[in-house]
Amino acid sequence: MNYKIKKISGDASFREFYRLKKNNKTSIIVSAKKDKYKNLIVYSAINNILNSNKIHAPRLISDHYRNNMIEISDLGKESFYDFITSRKNKLNEYKSLIKLIIKLQKIKIKKIYKIGKFEIKLSKYSSNQLHKESDLFFDWYLKYSLKNKKISKIKKKLRTELNKVYKKLNFKNDTFVHRDFHVSNIMIGKKKLGVIDSQDAIIGNPLYDVASLIDDVRIKLPQDLQNNLFNFYYKNSKYKKEKIEKLKNDFDILSVQRNLKILGIFVRLSKRDNKLNYLKYLPYTWLLIERRMKNPVFNKLNVLFKKYLPLKKLKKLQRI
Repeated sequence: MNYKIKKISGDASFREFYRLKKNNKTSIIVSAKKDKYKNLIVYSAINNILNSNKIHAPRLISDHYRNNMIEISDLGKESFYDFITSRKNKLNEYKSLIKLIIKLQKIKIKKIYKIGKFEIKLSKYSSNQLHKESDLFFDWYLKYSLKNKKISKIKKKLRTELNKVYKKLNFKNDTFVHRDFHVSNIMIGKKKLGVIDSQDAIIGNPLYDVASLIDDVRIKLPQDLQNNLFNFYYKNSKYKKEKIEKLKNDFDILSVQRNLKILGIFVRLSKRDNKLNYLKYLPYTWLLIERRMKNPVFNKLNVLFKKYLPLKKLKKLQRI
């Protein structure tokens, strides 16, 4: 049998990916340097959930957990990001991703999922979890940008106000959430959209994946396109009988929460893992945060941001 193996570009995790060619068929080897339970076992279980709900995702071919690796089916070389960047009219193409989110949200969640001898339980977003994620902004972004002793004071004040904001979310945590749904995690192959990088899936707010896609820091979308996509989700989701303001409220809050987290993660990737490429996304991430914080729910937080993180200073911080 003729074998060829080639390393392919990875993601922000500790995993490595290889394309294995056996005769004329290809598969993907996923190797996890750390946290093999989440990156291999949970990942395989979530992929099973997606496939069983007729959502195209990698299938487990063989597991080698003891050796910190698995073999999964190959969803192709082209991501939706590769495909969409050259398209002028992006609305219709993006609508297919909104439809995919709506399909994900129809998944009926079970208490326990089994994969081999392992039992997997999806965790639920909580206020503590939201804070834990946005704390990355304070613990990494501010730590390496302000470089002063006031960080703990700033964190305390902003965190207190963020807590009030998170309490104003309208919708329950009762929906399957991919948690990293953006154009680089959707693959295109044989006219099918495939979902990858789903090991962080959780039970959460229905607007989380919508905010993740529309306010994706890796690809700049015109504001009118963002608005059209949000309206398309509203009109085609099961929440179309709700007031649109209720959905927009949760969208804005979760977009700010996610993008504060992303600022922290990208600085951590640059400082801890020497992945400097992620720093280029910081200015647009701030733009998205400022755009969503025009919502009156952020009035007090805006006052605190202007006091402790004035815009002039923020522009300076983007060059960490």
